[in-house]
Amino acid sequence: MAYDPMVHPGPRLPAVGAEQTAVRIYEVAPRDGLQNEAQVVTTDDKVELIERLVRSGLTDIEVTSFVRAAWIPQLADAAEVLARLPRREGVRFWALVPNVRGLERAVESEVRCVATVMSASETHNKKNLNRTRRESLAGLREVIATAKAEDMRVRACLSTVFGCPYEGEVPVAESVGLCVDLLEAGADELALGDTTGMGNPAQVFAIVEALRGAGVPLPRIGLHMHDTKGTALANVLAGWQAGVRTFDGSVAGVGGCPYAPGASGNAASDDLVHLFSAMGVQTGVDIDALAGAGVFLADRLGRSLPGRYHRFHLGAAPASPAAEGGPSRARHTA
Repeated sequence: MAYDPMVHPGPRLPAVGAEQTAVRIYEVAPRDGLQNEAQVVTTDDKVELIERLVRSGLTDIEVTSFVRAAWIPQLADAAEVLARLPRREGVRFWALVPNVRGLERAVESEVRCVATVMSASETHNKKNLNRTRRESLAGLREVIATAKAEDMRVRACLSTVFGCPYEGEVPVAESVGLCVDLLEAGADELALGDTTGMGNPAQVFAIVEALRGAGVPLPRIGLHMHDTKGTALANVLAGWQAGVRTFDGSVAGVGGCPYAPGASGNAASDDLVHLFSAMGVQTGVDIDALAGAGVFLADRLGRSLPGRYHRFHLGAAPASPAAEGGPSRARHTA
């Protein structure tokens, strides 16, 4: 179906009251951001990056993935990274687990929060996971049940909800059905992925409304938007207007999807924090400290990163204390 803004206009921007004053930023840079980089970041630098993200105030950070090293060599040090991260009250470190073996490794590493992934699109699911959607769902039911038996929190990520680079439009009913299946399997929350940045604000609002109509509570819905065509912030704002309060971000906009042609740029977490802070909506994140983490990462990768606030920060605060301790600044998937 097409999304006509005259039919699905969404609400007007609400006034910020007590019930509107907090959103949750789920940080994905250490996993989703780094898994596609040609430059393999050292374990020391990964740990330092995560420490900086924690110091900025982020409380949910996806730090790695338990996949075969041959598939994603950038994350081959998953167990070591987790072993070196001190556990802090109120901070949750998440790991992506593709299958039961990955979950077993997560349990061995004493991970308490895991994320799973599959696609709403049949073609993308086959290219991304080498499985049909039916096969993926069957496997994830086992993974989720095992994780819940271990008293772990589970986040189910569903890619290509807002469009598939191979199939085009993905029927809303199929995405909603898969979301309901994943929640019924035991997932605690959902992350709806705009894998190649095909979504638009009216579509975001319509899909969130469709999930609500299917009985999915708003607190269990998160949005993972991409800025491929410059629409990530607009889509996040639409999600917030629709009642969503969890949004994925990757510091400085690092990362994308290796299996989707044309995909680049996760929504930048510093862009999200700046947007909500400017609106008077609490994030619990220090924007300067977060931007400093982005500068640190860009330096370690040896290249510029696309986040808009990141670029502003580079120009506006070249001597930011948040970036102290690093060299000079001169110069996988949902």
